[in-house]
Amino acid sequence: MLYIIGLGLGDETDITLKGLEAVRKCQKVYMEAYTSLLSFGLSTDGLSNLEKLYGKSITLADREMVEEKADDILSDSRDADVAFLIVGDPFGATTHTDLVVRAKKMGIEVKIVHNASVMNAIGICGLQLYRYGETVSIPFFTETWRPDSFYEKIEKNKEMGLHTLCLLDIRVKEPSLEALCRGKKIYEPSRYMTINTGIEQLLEIGQAREEPAYTEDTECVGFARLGSEDQMIVAGTMRQLQNIDFGAPLHCLVIVGKTHPLEEEMLDFYRCRT
Repeated sequence: MLYIIGLGLGDETDITLKGLEAVRKCQKVYMEAYTSLLSFGLSTDGLSNLEKLYGKSITLADREMVEEKADDILSDSRDADVAFLIVGDPFGATTHTDLVVRAKKMGIEVKIVHNASVMNAIGICGLQLYRYGETVSIPFFTETWRPDSFYEKIEKNKEMGLHTLCLLDIRVKEPSLEALCRGKKIYEPSRYMTINTGIEQLLEIGQAREEPAYTEDTECVGFARLGSEDQMIVAGTMRQLQNIDFGAPLHCLVIVGKTHPLEEEMLDFYRCRT
């Protein structure tokens, strides 16, 4: 059987009891290491903390392993219990859905253990989850690639008075363009987009429109290390948030739509006072 287990957002103790029981009975345990990371994932002892609590040796599965060698993981699941650990909830990324589809097509039994993800943890700021529109991803711009497909989705959300969750880019073990051209596997240093960079890119795209869906005065909420003990949540205009140091990753941003009075009351607890 293949167990796909959500780990939550904070540290190794956020796993559910059901998830922990599943991990401890598995013969092999993999952990995805590219779509997100736990708050301790940047430290040298992060993985050992997991292994100590779970009582299992864990193999880190990077993008290359999951997307190109998934059959090896799945074939092990035919005759043994295998756990695939995912930060947040198992269905927070399309790659994990693909893994389930492939397993089911191979006749492998799959069991899912859910957990908290950024998609529901953002509710802590007081903006009601059912008042969100389509979520968008903001990729790192390059000199030659500055995509703006997310803009129309933000614009449509605004027209309906809905909030927009902006997931900011994570680049882990990504090959450089030069390496790809030479057919070599040379990877760029890991990069995690900050709220500051995300707003800078959003404004660049917005300012190119005659009637932008947002400006420097648009209300937003910035989140850093959501779910961890030192999480940081600040509400304010894009201009205000752009000047705040949110610290270590991961960061995400919400563009605020039309608000209910109760939402405003909650936002006041997080509002930037400068």
